[in-house]
Amino acid sequence: MKLIKINYTNLLLFFAILVTATGCTKWLDEQDVDPSNLSPDTYYTIPAHAEAAIAAGYAQTRFINGGAGIFANNFSMLEMVTGTAKTETGQNTDLNNLLGLSYNGDNVFVGNWWNGAYSVIAQANLVLQKVPGITPMDEAQKKRILGEAKFLRAWSYFYLVRLYGAVPLITEPVEANSPQLTPGRSSIDSVYNLIVADLTDAEASGLSWTDATGRASLGAVKAELAEVYLTMAGAPVNKGAAYYKMAADKAYEVIQSGQFSLFANYFDLHNIATENRGEHIFQLQYLGGVADNPNQGILLPNFKDVSAYGTEIGSNVPTLTFYESFEPGDLRAVDRQGFFYTSYYNGGNGALKDLSAPYLYKFFDVVANGTEGVAGTAVSSLNWPNIRYAQVLLTYAEAQNESGAPNQAAWDALNAIRTRAELTTPGLATFNQASFRTAVLRERWHELCYEGITWFDMVRLKKVYNESTNGFDDFVGHKFPENTSVLAEKHLLFPLPTSEMQNNPNLRPQNPGYQ
Repeated sequence: MKLIKINYTNLLLFFAILVTATGCTKWLDEQDVDPSNLSPDTYYTIPAHAEAAIAAGYAQTRFINGGAGIFANNFSMLEMVTGTAKTETGQNTDLNNLLGLSYNGDNVFVGNWWNGAYSVIAQANLVLQKVPGITPMDEAQKKRILGEAKFLRAWSYFYLVRLYGAVPLITEPVEANSPQLTPGRSSIDSVYNLIVADLTDAEASGLSWTDATGRASLGAVKAELAEVYLTMAGAPVNKGAAYYKMAADKAYEVIQSGQFSLFANYFDLHNIATENRGEHIFQLQYLGGVADNPNQGILLPNFKDVSAYGTEIGSNVPTLTFYESFEPGDLRAVDRQGFFYTSYYNGGNGALKDLSAPYLYKFFDVVANGTEGVAGTAVSSLNWPNIRYAQVLLTYAEAQNESGAPNQAAWDALNAIRTRAELTTPGLATFNQASFRTAVLRERWHELCYEGITWFDMVRLKKVYNESTNGFDDFVGHKFPENTSVLAEKHLLFPLPTSEMQNNPNLRPQNPGYQ
């Protein structure tokens, strides 16, 4: 996918215009125009402007990996609160407060997720308002771009409603005199209604099943819609069996398409050569020198000299208890073959050395960090996963089971995940609905770990995986095994950012349990 540079004329007005672009695939020829003279009214005049505008929307999805103060990036917010992650650096107070479940609306991560999601929504709204008026323009191209914008808007609101509950529903660009500068909160049901409507429209927009450039595809839209239905079936919406059936049906469409497959080996999950294809349904796009992947140094062990990077942070690392909860023989826990590494090369390319702890190999860029006999570049182009086919398989298995009982297709989906991990799955006849549910949820915890999914599973299920018992505890009262933090009812939602509430009194009251 083309990577981009954005010029913002006024953040208050939520206006972003793409002025140049570069990357693997040309989306936009540079325009000989002074960007300071651009405005929404003068810019959206030719099809290339529409392509540039939707590219700007994709670029803003990278807020997930944006900086969150010293030695931390935003993605860690969804990991520190699961009990499966910890930090090896103590300098970032906001990160430590997440880990200790003592955060409030002043937390920089809380504000960054809010602002980042709304920045994507703002750009999508601009595309949806302005692109229809571009003439002449190929109608299929226009329809596709509008479908992509609706996907991005739904994608963003899906994060917001799960993180904060009732949030402002903004569906048009905001101007200086607009009442939407200080919007009130819309109900959770209203937000989900928009999400479903946008994704349904995106389904009908002529998108291809796959897109090797990194744009949203029909597969991404359907996979996201399956996850939305799965979430709506659980807390706090509690739509129940009917929505589990809808989730199963939508996920099965992706499975039956034959367009996606699990990689034969786990290395391809973080292999630049396999980006935007195979198992990767939707990724956040990076290109070294234009938009570097910012997470490599963050995820490395704290100054153990295992890479070409001069700064190794250890900001987000696995807990030992979670790492040890993988079944014996599970390939995902094998050093440098699955999701973790416990040894690596000195300086990134020297002698192999033991690290005495597990670290995340799932997102490890061997080109940037180095490997045996090959020095690293310290520049990463590795994309960041957002929707994987493995998630679709497990969503189908869970949803189908909850809408009736496990069937052969649900068992096949679960078995595909376990077979790749070199694990044996008990036969279908050995399961009932309850035991199959537990088996699938264990796989979601282990297969989808550290991908920003586990926290949302905890909230919709109101359950948390217990590494000691290999079962599931109630959310409220669950104690994290390594730091003794205890989940409370209030943690089912994050607080709204304090700064937003100070600027906009219509957002009050704050979510329960937060001051």
